[in-house]
Amino acid sequence: LKRKLPSPHGNPPVKRKRKLSTNTFRKGTTEADRREEGRSAQKPVPKKQLTNNQNERQKNKPFIKTSSLFKNNPDIPEIQRKEVQQVQENVFTTDSFSQLDLHPHLISTINTVLNICSMTSVQKQTIPVLLQGRDALVRSQTGSGKTLAYGIPLVQSLQGMESKIQRSDGPYALVLVPTRELALQSFDTIQKLLKPFTWIVPGVLMGGEKRKSEKARLRKGINILISTPGRLVDHIKSTECIHFRHTQWLIIDEADRILDLGFEKDVAVILNALNAERETRQNVLLSATLTEGVTRLADISLNDPVSISIADEIQKVSEPASQTDKEASSSSNCMEQENFAVPDTLQQYVMMVPSKLRLVTLAAFILQKCKFEKRHKMIIFFSSCEQVEFYHELLVKVLSGGSESEQPGRSSLSSVSSQFLRLHGDMEQEERTEVFQEFLKSKTGILLCTDVAARGLDLPQVTWIVQYNAPASPAEYIHRIGRTARIGCRGSSLLVLAPSEAEYVSLLASHKINVSELKMEKVLACLMKDDRFKVHRPGSKKSCGKNPQEVRERATVLQTKFENHVHSSEETVRWAKKALQSFLCAYTTYPRDLKHIFHIKSLHLGHVAKSFGLRDAPQNLTALPTAGSKKKTKPRPKRSELLQKTHGKRRLAEILRSEYSSGMDTAGAKVKKK
Repeated sequence: LKRKLPSPHGNPPVKRKRKLSTNTFRKGTTEADRREEGRSAQKPVPKKQLTNNQNERQKNKPFIKTSSLFKNNPDIPEIQRKEVQQVQENVFTTDSFSQLDLHPHLISTINTVLNICSMTSVQKQTIPVLLQGRDALVRSQTGSGKTLAYGIPLVQSLQGMESKIQRSDGPYALVLVPTRELALQSFDTIQKLLKPFTWIVPGVLMGGEKRKSEKARLRKGINILISTPGRLVDHIKSTECIHFRHTQWLIIDEADRILDLGFEKDVAVILNALNAERETRQNVLLSATLTEGVTRLADISLNDPVSISIADEIQKVSEPASQTDKEASSSSNCMEQENFAVPDTLQQYVMMVPSKLRLVTLAAFILQKCKFEKRHKMIIFFSSCEQVEFYHELLVKVLSGGSESEQPGRSSLSSVSSQFLRLHGDMEQEERTEVFQEFLKSKTGILLCTDVAARGLDLPQVTWIVQYNAPASPAEYIHRIGRTARIGCRGSSLLVLAPSEAEYVSLLASHKINVSELKMEKVLACLMKDDRFKVHRPGSKKSCGKNPQEVRERATVLQTKFENHVHSSEETVRWAKKALQSFLCAYTTYPRDLKHIFHIKSLHLGHVAKSFGLRDAPQNLTALPTAGSKKKTKPRPKRSELLQKTHGKRRLAEILRSEYSSGMDTAGAKVKKK
């Protein structure tokens, strides 16, 4: 049956063994068909032709944007945590302010202006002690009413003085607070308490304001002076009219935060200035956490104090602060002993999210709470100012929908985008105050901020606290979540952790902090409600239920939107890199005892870059300037080089002297020799 095929060059054809296939025995196969099959068997198809064929097939298929968002992620570990009994404080008591020996006008102001009828536990224990004129170290959970605990006895004592207070007398009370926003808030509360006592004048000193106007106010006279430590030290050194001859009260609020921010030397300067003019006064220290620094400050500033701690399991009532100092021999030891009180109306969650998926998960959570559920007021904490700026811009631009939102069938987030606010230490003071007041008054909204908003601020109706970057200590965690569930209200908090940081949960549990796990998939599933992230396929049916594959596709579409925005210009790419670098710098600053949980080497730079909308890990990070980076200093010259320079200068001086010298200056030369 075999026939020899004539070759085009006249050479005899090469015999090849061919495997028998079904095609050989097909009926009706012609000679031409078999010849074609023979040629195709001899010549392999070139690679270019293969790729062209594949491209044609892909063009015919519906286009689906693929990404490595869900590939090569680390496994999410099972959270090993024990159910712990949280330390509880009874926030409210049944006692009313009328039971205290207060001025009737002050009681009516508390009831009508502040709309408060009954005392909280910390107020019930602190106010009588301070009315007796004793020094006090007050420790109570966040949102328990510590400002009124010192404000009410302060106003009561000042209005009841025998010789009526004159404005020109200067400060009778000094209140130190760590941040500008807390200074404004404390001033507002004191101002309301002073409504019936118009002759007592309160005032604020803080960084960012004009010194000239502050000096004018000090010259006229301020009786209750609320200030940040840095600005007060500035005035002590440069303003002549400031004096403390009549100062009878020193109140240090959020004492632990004042020390954390590095104001210890400033506080020492203020204490020296006060002691130089008047030694006897009443001193009060208030804090939600008791650290070694606070007990040291209590030793310096308090005189035979009463220690008031509300949490039943930690301390009962009234114990000298010197004993607590002996117990806390070191900061780490003190940290191990300390259990933190958390309001029972606060639900705490933790969510394990791989680095790549952090950005889309945060966006999905914001959409879920502020678009689909509505009536939520949220604070999101970041570890650096650059991150706050970057994520604020990114979330506003992408989640607002832009021109796409105007298309039919696509819902917009314009109602939420207008409520994205930001607050951090690098902002101008005027803008900071404006943002603070706006968020204070609004019923809904999202505030992106650093720890500048983590202490003492009473922001009403905040329902969710999101910690996008984990805090550096359990104490800091307590202060952050303390912005919600205040004075008996309900609230929730979410801590976002990478799989490598899972051990942080057991650290919280060791301080009697109980957190429940929230699954990332549950949060991402809310993207099914938003048609902007739908993958459009021709002839596809409507999606029913929560198909995991479709949820992943929608998350990928959202991530692509973020990446497209970041890579739309060189400026935004540079901005993203700067934010990434600031995150890495902040990550290296975790304390030594937490390095086994938060170590820079455990991060995958390419995965982390995805959470900043970057497609690849950036190469030249060190070349980017950041807020914390130092200027390059010139290398110090070697001693031999310095000697050469000096010798050169001396030689030049000698030549000049010999050129211009004359015989007239011999007497002078003798004198020089002697």
